[in-house]
Amino acid sequence: MSSFPHPTVTGRELTEPIRISTRYRAITSHLAITPPVSVVIPAMNEAENLPYVFRTLPDWIHEVVLVDGNSTDDTVDVARAHWPDVKVVKQVGKGKGDALISGFAACTGDIIVMVDADGSADGQEIVSYVSALVGGADFAKGSRFANGGGTDDMTPIRRLGNWALCTLVNRKFGARYTDLCYGYNAFWRHCLDKITLDCTGFEIETLINIRVVKAGLKVQEVPSHEYLRIHGVSNLNAVRDGIRVLKVILKEKSVGKADRRRPAPFSVNVPRGEAS
Repeated sequence: MSSFPHPTVTGRELTEPIRISTRYRAITSHLAITPPVSVVIPAMNEAENLPYVFRTLPDWIHEVVLVDGNSTDDTVDVARAHWPDVKVVKQVGKGKGDALISGFAACTGDIIVMVDADGSADGQEIVSYVSALVGGADFAKGSRFANGGGTDDMTPIRRLGNWALCTLVNRKFGARYTDLCYGYNAFWRHCLDKITLDCTGFEIETLINIRVVKAGLKVQEVPSHEYLRIHGVSNLNAVRDGIRVLKVILKEKSVGKADRRRPAPFSVNVPRGEAS
């Protein structure tokens, strides 16, 4: 796998990850061992942002799966230039949900990490997510509002909407999330056998969050910092996407009431890089 220099992008210092060429690789200076990790990156016309995204990824990652949403720029070429072994999946359908589902199907790692292609996520945080999973969680839920998290890219109306929808999910499904509409998450691959993903849009993140709870999987929140998109304009629309998320919540509440299992307890606000 390629190694990269120590770039400073938008004030974010990167550290050199440990490099051990084995199936089970070291993820911290203490040589903790982790199973193979697959990173799924849905991208459409993100050629300008991908150099940063790939530079922040630890080089002990097993594989990177880029799902290309029919980009008209150099997204695929840039990805291959910065991560020669990248697995490129051509998206057939449309929407972030469709892209993630296609990416999950292509993964071969035991752990799957979801990362956005706009440069808003720090790939070095993957250590925290993997640590949570190795420590016993089934699903590591990124949170901008857990102790140690933060966001540079949320308007007051989006913050209010996220809080309201998160509160609704917590009350309806017995969850204890501090953040709902955030796409930086990780889970063991076997979780896909216990949840069904059948939506195509931005609301896929909420659907995953709800269904892991309904399936009784152990969830651990991981504090994460969301940075500003580096280049380009987001396709997110607070009102439109908020309504789609609300529809998913109401639909999930009306489905499967008879056989819903009691959700497993949550672990929250775990310091970065440490497992519970």
